[in-house]
Amino acid sequence: MDTLLEYKCPCCGGKVEFNSDVQKMKCPYCDTEFDIEALRQEQEQEQKAKSQSPEELRWEASDQQWDEDEAGKIQIYACKSCGGEIMAEETTAATHCPYCGSPVIMTGRLSGGLKPDYVIPFKLDKEAAKNALRQHMSGKKLLPKLFREESRLEEIKGVYVPFWLFDAEADGDGQYSAARSRSWSDSDTIYTETSHYSASRSGHMEFSGIPVDGASKIPDELMETLEPFDFSEAKPFQMEYLSGYLADRYDVSAKESESRANQRIKESMDGALRQSVTGYDIVQTKRVNIRLENAKSKYAFFPVWLMTASYQGKNYLYAMNGQSGKIAGDMPIDKKAQYMWHAIYTAAFGGGLWALWLLMRMFM
Repeated sequence: MDTLLEYKCPCCGGKVEFNSDVQKMKCPYCDTEFDIEALRQEQEQEQKAKSQSPEELRWEASDQQWDEDEAGKIQIYACKSCGGEIMAEETTAATHCPYCGSPVIMTGRLSGGLKPDYVIPFKLDKEAAKNALRQHMSGKKLLPKLFREESRLEEIKGVYVPFWLFDAEADGDGQYSAARSRSWSDSDTIYTETSHYSASRSGHMEFSGIPVDGASKIPDELMETLEPFDFSEAKPFQMEYLSGYLADRYDVSAKESESRANQRIKESMDGALRQSVTGYDIVQTKRVNIRLENAKSKYAFFPVWLMTASYQGKNYLYAMNGQSGKIAGDMPIDKKAQYMWHAIYTAAFGGGLWALWLLMRMFM
């Protein structure tokens, strides 16, 4: 059964969160900093003392009944700080109380086979994410002016995204078609001679920590754009790192993620083999065969800032690597500006300086 876990400051009783700047647990009210292990021991001692008290209340998931379609998808918890109800989806592992803002962790959803092996802690905070988004928007001439306003940023949240990390050894062989051309001319004619070749390559590669997003709600392409994550900074998983952030456990299993990992291995192997076919003008892949050995996977949480903005009734999702600051996401296009720049480009290269001057007078 899921229970809620919250971290309280032993000094003032405030909510304690993981602070990405100092890489420690920190109370935002009295600024006291705690090593994770020290705070854990304090928490354990406090819980032990409370368990010996006959007045101790144990907060567990509510037994409220839902419709058949909703059963198993939503659970209700009682906040230990204010008593407010916290509604969580079946994959939610860490969140905040909507009433008092206290960070809470659903311990039962991170136990057993659901417990991650590793976690990369956040290194960049919310302000860094906002600044990165503003930088991402700067210089974009086709971006609507209204969209640049910070008020368009509707939501920003730090989320630990579940990833499967695959290790494997791969033996591969590829067949490639290649071509080389040469040209010459006389007084009347230009001649081109093209020679075609067939090339074979084989090799062995070792792969470590190939990431595959384990959350179905987040686009895989968006997460892959944020790579790389530096796994050398990963820590053995401890729940304290989740305090103050959101987290979802995986809903795409390791087995279901294997096909994406295999595809990434195949693309990497193909790229490495194809690059060894040199001295030609054109090289194309005909076939690639991959054989995997010693394949295994591990489960980890990676830090991601997710930001949503709206414009003209459409939502736009942005993501920032909470470790490196790399950002990605789509943007709306100002149709008027797009037409203006297209017209200026056409005038500059086809209509002459007079047409260009007229267009600039019209739009600027």
